[in-house]
Amino acid sequence: MRDIPAGARITVVGAVVGAGACALPVLRQGVPWAAVALLAGLYALCEWPPRCPVLAGRVNVPIASGSFFPVLLAAAFLLPPAAAALVAVPGALIASVEEEPRRVRRVWRAAQLVIAASAAAGAHVLLGGREALGGRGAAAAPDFPYALLPAGAAALVFCLVLTALDGLILATAERRPPRTAWRGLLLRSLAPHCAHGFAGLMMAVLWRSRFGPPAALFVLLPMYISCWVFAQYHRERAAHRATIRALVQAVDIKDKYTRGHSERVGRASEMIARELGMEEGRLEVIRFAGILHDVGKLGVPTRVLRKDGPLTPEERAVIELHPEYGHEMVRGIGFLGEARAAILHHHERLDGSGYPYGLAGGQIPEAARVVAVADAFDAMTSTRSYRRARPVAAAVTELERCAGAQFDPRMVGGLVRALSRYGWHVEVTADEPQGFGARGNVPPSRPVATPAGPAADLLPTPPATGRISPLSDVGEPGPRPHPGPGLPDPRPSNAPGA
Repeated sequence: MRDIPAGARITVVGAVVGAGACALPVLRQGVPWAAVALLAGLYALCEWPPRCPVLAGRVNVPIASGSFFPVLLAAAFLLPPAAAALVAVPGALIASVEEEPRRVRRVWRAAQLVIAASAAAGAHVLLGGREALGGRGAAAAPDFPYALLPAGAAALVFCLVLTALDGLILATAERRPPRTAWRGLLLRSLAPHCAHGFAGLMMAVLWRSRFGPPAALFVLLPMYISCWVFAQYHRERAAHRATIRALVQAVDIKDKYTRGHSERVGRASEMIARELGMEEGRLEVIRFAGILHDVGKLGVPTRVLRKDGPLTPEERAVIELHPEYGHEMVRGIGFLGEARAAILHHHERLDGSGYPYGLAGGQIPEAARVVAVADAFDAMTSTRSYRRARPVAAAVTELERCAGAQFDPRMVGGLVRALSRYGWHVEVTADEPQGFGARGNVPPSRPVATPAGPAADLLPTPPATGRISPLSDVGEPGPRPHPGPGLPDPRPSNAPGA
């Protein structure tokens, strides 16, 4: 718990206290313990296979988070609120969790489901759902279609509680701004939870029928099929990530000096996009764009990428083709979406003096403007084998100085806000002598001024012919063959002569 932000710790503790309050009434009211035990055991059995030492890794058990919520909703339809709350506890505590801290995540998930199940059961009782379901025997058949109303309301309450708590933990644990923490959560969850509610109602109706609880188990079949579909979706996403990883590794092998650069640009691009309030579905695409922005370097001769000293006009022309090479390489990868345009245009400039097509202003795709800022920021703050990284404050100052001419001011502002919220850490990107190791950079909490003292010594002296582009690590004296002031050397910014 020590590594968890204070706000997140308070949120988790508050959720546990709230869950305890939801379950406390079982001590002073009659509870059908047999039904509670059966439903809790069923839910736990559904969540257990991924952690089973015999099944995990040997049997393909297609289980996705939330696939067996119908069991919890059936409990909300069949049991009093306090008893329904207890059904979620065993399954949530034994469920498979991939990320650390696992124990805290399991406790949080258990508390979250207890509160949601209790609230759903309360809404169902309040709207007369128990009476609408009837009882055993043909004389007390379910009252359809009225039974759909309390069941739908209970599923909606279940969804609202879960999304509210999900957004709260995102805002406190990941320090996302409130305006983006809940963005899109409800819309993405509403349809699945409605489907879960319908399946839970089917399970509850069969449970209350003359056939009893065994008949309710037939609902597990469509639930398993739904789980299999989700698993196929996750496998497809894993294949996408493997494709991206293979391309990035190929770039890193060819240009060893920028090892890790692609991943950091992807991370910074996602931070900017999230700060700008982009939809959750776009965030992964923007991250892919950042990761693959330099994939076109595979088409550039290695001797040019690693050349010491200034480039000849012919070599410069070859390197300026790398965005087009990259676009051609990924053009057939459908899941990249707008990332393909970002790969093609991430060296365009707002003033129209960039390449490959000299687009200006709004002609440049939004994703490309995001990646351009992320690329420049990482180029300045990464430690290389031959020079130290600039401090984050100095990099931010340089980005702000070039905003409006080279970079979109919105993207620069988004990066500054994201840095003040999340921070930034630069890893080692090449073999380097002692004293040039990677160091963590503390981001500014507000827009910073040009640093003085030792930090200022790390800034290059601007050339006489124009200001330095943030993409250049050191200034090149003399005129540059590019149109417009400050157009960067198109080589990777780590190249010794850049």
